[in-house]
Amino acid sequence: MAIITIQPSGRTVECASGDTVLTALERAGYALPNNCRAGACGECKVKVLAGSFDQGTVLDMALTADERAQGYGLMCMAKPLEGSLEIEWGAADARPKLFPPRENALFVVTDKRPLTPRVAELRLRPLGKPLRYWPGQYVMLGDPGAGIAPRAYSISNAPRPDGELVLQIARMEGGATSSWVHGALMPGDSVKLSGPYGTFIGDPAVDAPVLCLAAGTGLAPILALTEAAMRRGFRQPVMLVISARTRADVYGLGMLAWWRAKHRKFDYRIALTREAGGDGLSGRIGEVLPAIFADLSRHTVFAAGSPGFVASSVEAALRQGATPEAIFTEGFNARQRPTVVDDEHLLPGAEAS
Repeated sequence: MAIITIQPSGRTVECASGDTVLTALERAGYALPNNCRAGACGECKVKVLAGSFDQGTVLDMALTADERAQGYGLMCMAKPLEGSLEIEWGAADARPKLFPPRENALFVVTDKRPLTPRVAELRLRPLGKPLRYWPGQYVMLGDPGAGIAPRAYSISNAPRPDGELVLQIARMEGGATSSWVHGALMPGDSVKLSGPYGTFIGDPAVDAPVLCLAAGTGLAPILALTEAAMRRGFRQPVMLVISARTRADVYGLGMLAWWRAKHRKFDYRIALTREAGGDGLSGRIGEVLPAIFADLSRHTVFAAGSPGFVASSVEAALRQGATPEAIFTEGFNARQRPTVVDDEHLLPGAEAS
């Protein structure tokens, strides 16, 4: 057991033997940014002020030799080697935000249906206590006993009393986990989930107009965030822009149309990159965004999809006046995905998902 001290708040967290710093922080409810959980993306990088730790195997592009020399580490892989570790992260009033994740929570697949030729939707009900999570977070799904490695999939619905979780999973070429989901996994099967994880949760206290940008199954966490906002009566305008290759790649249109009809503050647009847009938008996000918003200086922006899509979305939002601190992103790291030609619309998933 080690004690992790977070500075400048001075708050402490217990870290069990063998656990990573990130795991300990999450169990205590702290929202340390993270994405790949494999030492590849660098989002969980913090400076270690005191104490020694085993960094584990990480990519040089995620943690450079110079950063190591300055005392930085990747907390998703770092394990304390002594009784105490002091890290620099957060503000003086840092408070827990996340629900502690659970491992191997048992669920039953109650329904499975195709949304597009490449995306299947799973509905899962818990056999025990419902999983507590924030809209925008993800879970790990797989079957290690059968050689199916767990992969990260965003929850696409806001929390419900019955604990139902909805996952939208893209079939990835050569991906063992997504092939298992699309092929072998059937309604009535039992699965184990671990989570929730991730910090793509926004701040319920923020009262500003919202712009959501999504591509592929990056739409999943955006749907959860939007559902939660509509349910609590969010008063500010919410605009969702979906980027897709063709109309056939877009799903969820029935729910989006219902939200538009029911909530005066919600609207959505579809931008197609490989065919003419039915609502007049054709082109990538950077090309169509200026036609929708001239000024994003007051907006909170959420962008989810492939790394290429997220990067281009952030650039486009900044050009329209969005402030960096008001932009939230969710995009799986390059190590977690196969190589394809059209990176902007790569459906988020793991390397072998």
